Amino acid sequence: MIDQFQRPLHDLRISVTDRCNFRCVYCMPKEVFGKDFAFMERDELLSFEEITRLARISVAHGVEKIRLTGGEPLLRKGIEELVAMLAALHTPDGRPIDIAMTTNGSVLALKAQALKDAGLKRVTVSLDSLDDATFQAMNDVKFPVAKVLTSLDVAHSVGLGPIKINMVLKRGQNDKDVVAMARHFKGTPYILRFIEYMDVGSSNGWEMADVVPSNEVVARINAELPLVEVTPNYNGETSRRWRYRDGGGEIGVISSVTQSFCHSCSRARVSTDGKLFTCLFATEGHDLRALMRGGCTDEQLAAVMKQIWRERTDRYSELRSAETGRLRASGKKRIEMSYIGG
Repeated sequence: MIDQFQRPLHDLRISVTDRCNFRCVYCMPKEVFGKDFAFMERDELLSFEEITRLARISVAHGVEKIRLTGGEPLLRKGIEELVAMLAALHTPDGRPIDIAMTTNGSVLALKAQALKDAGLKRVTVSLDSLDDATFQAMNDVKFPVAKVLTSLDVAHSVGLGPIKINMVLKRGQNDKDVVAMARHFKGTPYILRFIEYMDVGSSNGWEMADVVPSNEVVARINAELPLVEVTPNYNGETSRRWRYRDGGGEIGVISSVTQSFCHSCSRARVSTDGKLFTCLFATEGHDLRALMRGGCTDEQLAAVMKQIWRERTDRYSELRSAETGRLRASGKKRIEMSYIGG
């Protein structure tokens, strides 16, 4: 599948639940996702069989990587069963697909072995600070950082690696911890990545002044722990890679605000209720669940998905200044990350 800008579809990100046990200030703030917030009913969610069907069709047409997201994916009951179903898929030339998961790490220590046994290859763990007070303020449910660090160690011990750690930076909230995080994870098996605070959805009150540019992050770390930039692992990789000059591992920076990578974006996303989104900053999706539950064949479903991707012209980050103003003026709301997946 090739879109209007000659970008292939290689990566599929599937949100398996819209629920999360954290209320991170940049994703699911309490003032929006409070006790009375109406989450989806079980019959609204794609079943494991429906998810696997979409994945199988996607893999047959070029997808090589599948990432399970949420919400918090480990809150989905029986998630190991879904991993096993996806692990049975192979590319047309017989290669196994790369199955990964993004998690907040809160229950990963309990699930790591079962996930590995089911066929999960890698995990990415969100961790926004090592300072317990800062971390608890950002997850806003008083969850301690020590439990996430334990989950990292358990996941590594069972072979879910290389493990990546994602730190979303919000100026004035946790950017003071950049060097401390780099120093802590230097020389470990983990790859720390710093992510610019993004204007995903409409509930997090995003402002450009809250963004800590990746160039600033690299400069701060390089001043104390010298870095050397290294080449991407593959075309379309979202993270720019830097290794420590003394060989103590590497870090990455994801600069979707200040240094757009729309030109090489090869990712599509499927929401919890089966809508296909061709951009993280979308306002609308395409309802694949209705097609599946309406009795369409695999061939018909594949044709629809290919047509959607072929018509894709998304490049929101490249046009951010113009698009942000236009969307705000139109009253349209972008899809929340808790719904579409990170």
